[in-house]
Amino acid sequence: MPAARKLAYEFLADWGLADTERGHDVLLCVSELATNALVHGVPPGRQFLLFLRYDGRTLRVAVHDSGPGEPFIAERAEHVDESADEGGRGLLLVAALSDKWGVGERELGKVVWCEWDVPIDVVDQVAAEAFSRLPSRSR
Repeated sequence: MPAARKLAYEFLADWGLADTERGHDVLLCVSELATNALVHGVPPGRQFLLFLRYDGRTLRVAVHDSGPGEPFIAERAEHVDESADEGGRGLLLVAALSDKWGVGERELGKVVWCEWDVPIDVVDQVAAEAFSRLPSRSR
């Protein structure tokens, strides 16, 4: 998901979070959720909407797709069979890296989202000033 990841990186850079540990976690989750939307949306490969918002306290990523129902989440296992299907493991990663995550319904499809608590005091002062002038963006 190079395009979604690149877009997310640009937003994170605007907010002063791109090259932080949280920023790397966000990029990994964006890649996972965007890939899921493309692979499991109906029909597969259909477009999806990526939404990123940072309000000075919470950073939220949401991916809207046209696929119905709840996404599959693999059971946690101590020993993983590497030859097994990879389905559902990415959401375990999203759950582990984010502070909160969930799934919501839409008129057509669903939205899978994740959030991180990122208080403004962890963002450098230049980004904090820039934040006050930036609207939420989606593409």
